[in-house]
Amino acid sequence: MALNVQAYKTEVHNNWCPGCGDFGILNSIQMTFSQMGLEPHRVALFSGIGCAAKTAHYVNVYGTHTLHGRVLSFATGAKLANPGLTVVAVGGDGDGLGIGSGHFVNTGRRNVDITYMIFNNGVYGLTKGQASPTLKLGVQTKSLPQPNINEGVNPALLAFSAGYTFIARGYAFDIPHLIQVVRQGIEHKGSAFIDVLQPCPTYNNLNTKDWYGGLDRKDGNGKALPRVYKLSDEGYDPVIKPGTPADEASQKISKFIGKSLEWGERIPIGVLFKNETTSNYGERLAKRFPLYQSEPPALREIMDAKGRPTADLTSFFEELRVT
Repeated sequence: MALNVQAYKTEVHNNWCPGCGDFGILNSIQMTFSQMGLEPHRVALFSGIGCAAKTAHYVNVYGTHTLHGRVLSFATGAKLANPGLTVVAVGGDGDGLGIGSGHFVNTGRRNVDITYMIFNNGVYGLTKGQASPTLKLGVQTKSLPQPNINEGVNPALLAFSAGYTFIARGYAFDIPHLIQVVRQGIEHKGSAFIDVLQPCPTYNNLNTKDWYGGLDRKDGNGKALPRVYKLSDEGYDPVIKPGTPADEASQKISKFIGKSLEWGERIPIGVLFKNETTSNYGERLAKRFPLYQSEPPALREIMDAKGRPTADLTSFFEELRVT
């Protein structure tokens, strides 16, 4: 049952720049939690470092503002310790794909049942607009003295190669659509990655709200030609289900690769890829360690009322015994 969206708002003042796309993403997260009826005390939101990381302060759930590039390590630990939690991690493109790139890749390999949202604006906003890993080669925003000298990372392709089983793209100024995407990511039983295009009005004067909306180009009637378009409007099917023939799965992967490379004149948003055939990390742990399913770490008593340890690790060590 849906809860009032006010239940997910804190009294902390939002101090992003006026016009920042982060406001739209924040509203989408709060409204998604509300629509899903998630109890605030059963949700954990983790953030890294940067403008996007402030999100954890603005959502009334368990929130943890972690270390630069390490948000997925904290989120993974929380989910594995308490599988009953809904775990969402957020961070900027610099935080997640720069210093955090190693954790990004290995979280995909594990297929942990968490949702990771990157607020992608092509710059390091909090530290005054340096080129982030997603900024294209040769591009020069107003914050750069010279064009970007590095090639840009394709977040969707990197996520696929790492093993994420749900890959999507959203747009910060299309909140109703982003809510749908975020909800699908949370409901997916595996590692869900959502690349959210987030205009930075302060430092990125190229990929702006007007640019995404196509106000710089118009048809013969003077109507704007938006660059972002919804995959669902084209009947795109990203899902590989159990029993899907190998040739059909290969075709869907090929289409995903093509869509993930679209940029410039047309930019697709929506679910790009969804693999329902791979077990997630929690399921693998439960199969290997029977106690994990019945008594996950966070729910085990480790001390009595006087603080004396009560944990009996005998059965745990027996599970690890090599015979």
